[in-house]
Formats: sequence, structure tokens, C-alpha cells
Amino acid sequence: MHPNPIFRPEDQTDAWALVRDRGFGVLSVAGPDGVQASHVPFVTEGETRIAAHLVRSNPLVAMLKAQPQEALLIVSGPDGYISPDWYMIADQVPTWNYVAVHLRGSLSLLPDDALLPHLEALSDHNETRLLPKKPWTHHKMTEGVMERMMRQIVPVQMEVREISSTWKLNQNKSEAARESAAHAVDRSPLGHEQSALAALMRGAGA
Repeated sequence: MHPNPIFRPEDQTDAWALVRDRGFGVLSVAGPDGVQASHVPFVTEGETRIAAHLVRSNPLVAMLKAQPQEALLIVSGPDGYISPDWYMIADQVPTWNYVAVHLRGSLSLLPDDALLPHLEALSDHNETRLLPKKPWTHHKMTEGVMERMMRQIVPVQMEVREISSTWKLNQNKSEAARESAAHAVDRSPLGHEQSALAALMRGAGA
């Protein structure tokens, strides 16, 4: 997390909302052979739990079979390069604005019968965002195919003990400079998330 407290809110309500909406992150565990990490889709359950799944051959699974593990889940929000020219004030330097959330807690395996409900919740969460498209469900699959594929993965759960976040959005600049930079970010050709970053920058002074 960024050391400047101006970028680190005490209230993590917005951070949890971002985690819930993004639904994808980097799950890491420090093991005897070094740090292991996996990029995983997930769903939130309540305000303190993350449900996900891993391929059975993933090194994390072997570690979890021995015992639950302390884990770090990193969820990234919009990010982007900020040119000093965009502030329209002198003596500035380049920087990178970004949003990141770190969740720490205990990661454990779930019983196999928790896998299908988890997968249904995961697909429902994401298919709902595609409305008015008719949601996909596993019932559309040929009988037996889903069951064969499920044998390759295992459900996991993370009990979140601590959440912290960085929202580096030029809060250390004047409102005029931040708005000028946000306007430039909005028009930037650097990526599809630039508009989302610009919107966050505009709200950073509120």
C-alpha cells in the first residue's frame, strides 16, 4: 500500500465494493518453496468472505491439503500513466494513478459439494452484468460434461481478516489540476480503463 495516508482511506466500504464488482485478483501464499500466486475469479460472500476455485494441480492446492494458509488477495482497479503536462501547472513530474485493494486472511479448501453452488454463484454474478442477454447456466451443457470438468478444480474460501486500499488519484493536487489531468486521461489513447480512472479522479476531492 502507498505510504502517503492521503491515498489510504480508513473507511474500506468503497474498497469492498470494488472487490465485489471486479471479481478477479491475484491470490498469493508464502510456502516452503517460495511465494505461490494464482490469478483467480471469485465472488464475495457477505462482508468478510471470498469464494473461489483452483485447478487441482495448482501448487496452492497441495499446500491447502496440509492445512489452511495465510493468504494475500490483491485486487486492482483502474490505473494509468499521468503526464505532467496534463496538470497545466509548472514543475510537475510523471506519475501513475491507480486503485488497489489488499485483503489478508485464512485460505482453506472447501468440501467438494461446495463447488457447484460456488460456480453457479460465480456465473450468475457475471452473467447478470450482461443483461439483457439471456443468462448462461450450466444446464445448457450436455449431460455429464460439467461433472467431468468439475473434477479438475476444487473450491476454496478465504476468511478476510484485514482489508486495506490505495486510491492514488491526485488528491495531493488542486481541484483544478486534478480536473485538468482527469480531462486528459479521459481522452487518452492508452487503454479502455482510462475513462473509469478519470471518473475516480474527479470524485477524489469529495
